[in-house]
Formats: sequence, C-alpha cells, structure tokens
Amino acid sequence: MAALHVAKEAVAMAGWNEGERENAALIVGTSRGNAAGWLDPWPGRRPFKLMAASNTIHSEPATAVSIELGILGENHVVASGCSAGLDALGLAKLLLDSGSVERVLVVAVDLPLVPKLLDNYSASGLLGTSTELDPFSADTDGFTPGEGAAAIALSAGFGKIVLSHFSNNSDGADPVGVPKDGGRTHLLLEKAISRFGEPAAICPHSTGTRIQARAERKIFENAARNPATTFHLLKPYFGHTVGASGLLESVILVRFMQDSRLPPNLPGRTPPSGWQFPDEAILCRGPVFKLAHGMGGHNALAVFQRTS
Repeated sequence: MAALHVAKEAVAMAGWNEGERENAALIVGTSRGNAAGWLDPWPGRRPFKLMAASNTIHSEPATAVSIELGILGENHVVASGCSAGLDALGLAKLLLDSGSVERVLVVAVDLPLVPKLLDNYSASGLLGTSTELDPFSADTDGFTPGEGAAAIALSAGFGKIVLSHFSNNSDGADPVGVPKDGGRTHLLLEKAISRFGEPAAICPHSTGTRIQARAERKIFENAARNPATTFHLLKPYFGHTVGASGLLESVILVRFMQDSRLPPNLPGRTPPSGWQFPDEAILCRGPVFKLAHGMGGHNALAVFQRTS
C-alpha cells in the first residue's frame, strides 16, 4: 500500500521511538481513499474479501497506518479533493502551533489509474489528450493523471525549512469548475504577501485544464504579481496525483530548499507573457508559495521559508 510505504519511510527518517509514535497525531489527505481497491481490484491493490468493506471508506489508509506504526494520537482524514494533501499539511501546522500535539505524521495518497475513475474524469472534460503536460500552452486541454503518495513526519519543522503560514478559502461557485475571474485565491495571496513580502517563487496548482490555466492567469493578475517571481511547475514531471499532489509537491519543494535551491521546470514549457519558468535549478532567495485547488473552488496556500 503506497500510503503505508511512505509513512514508514517518514517515521524511520524522523527516528521516532515507540512512545513518540504512540502519542503522535496522524493526518491523511486523499480524494478517494483506497477506492481503486474496490472499484477495479488487481494484484497489489489488496483485492481481498476481508478488505472489501474498509476499502470503500476514505479513512482506510489512515487506519492501516495507525495500526502498522502504532500511531494512537489524534487521527484526521482530509478529503478536499485536489487540495487534500496541502490541507492535511496545513492542519498539521495548526495542531503543532496550538500545542495540542508535539508530533504529526502527514500522509497523502491517491491511486486514480483505474478505468472507472478515469472515465469519470474524461466525461467531465478534465483529461488531456497529450502525455506532454504543458499547463499554459494554447493547446492544453486537460490533465495527465498520475498516482502518488507522500509523507512528512513533523515536530517543529523541516530542519532548515519552516512552514510559516497556511490558509484556505472557498469560491462557492461551481461543483467542478474554477471561476473565470480566478475566484478568491488572490485574497490568500494578498494576505501572505502582507505578512512575508513578495514570494521568491510560486509552485502553482497548474493541472493543464483550460479553465485552470485561465483562472491562474487571473489569480496572479488580481494579486499584482511581482515580475521577479519565478514559477515552478511540478505536475509535468509526474502528472496530476489528485489529492496527493499538494503534499507530494511540497515534499519536493522542501527538499530542494534544504539545499538553498528551487526545482527546475521541464524544458519546453510555455510561460504566459512576463512569467519566468527557469528550466534549471536556481537559488532560493525568499519565501516560496505553494498553491492547491480542489473541485468546487476550494483554494489552499502554504508558505515555506528557510531559517538560515
């Protein structure tokens, strides 16, 4: 199970002992839990009769991690669609900041590569026709689906990197789409900029759907984007991992930032006029904003900073 695999790795890297694991909180972000295990079972996706009931509920990955690793503290499952992974990380920050827990294991997972789920995305006009994802090109017409899982074991931060800020809001506009004017994401950006200054870099959601590309252009126009800000698109590397994407991309950002770097874009991506898409790793010179958007206009923003 992907969630269990990355959870074990994160806890091992953190060096938590049995007592620390027992009192830690667990937060899992996912859009559909282990739905693939019962929609289209196949070897490797636990197609056992014993798991038939549990595989139909979103909390199944959290239960498996809790049992396997002995994590018995607060237990939460966040299912806010494509924002779930970033929301899970944000909830972890809130718990740590409140002092209610000392440690949080954050896990995000989504396994959408089964025919029934892909048919649903296709019927909604969300799947792209090309495997070469170029989210802002004139030809972009949908996202490239991918499967993924990520985990972070948190106490105070990520070593040299801290999660300085998290916020989210809702557009309340459409069950599937994003408002043409970009919605209320610009309010999240304005709040973060007022606290931390202009971002050195932004990792946008950038799925590749036409409506997402149009909305993101408006979002940064509404927030009076700084021309010096660089953009770092990660979905072209591994596709859109749905509810796992926010945490997976945050893990990649943090790892680069630990070395004072920012990840390169795949060469050949098409930036809107005035935007910077560096195709080589560059130095990280300030706060980094990570955005995520879920169906129905759920918007999330995290701010990462180096401490030294």
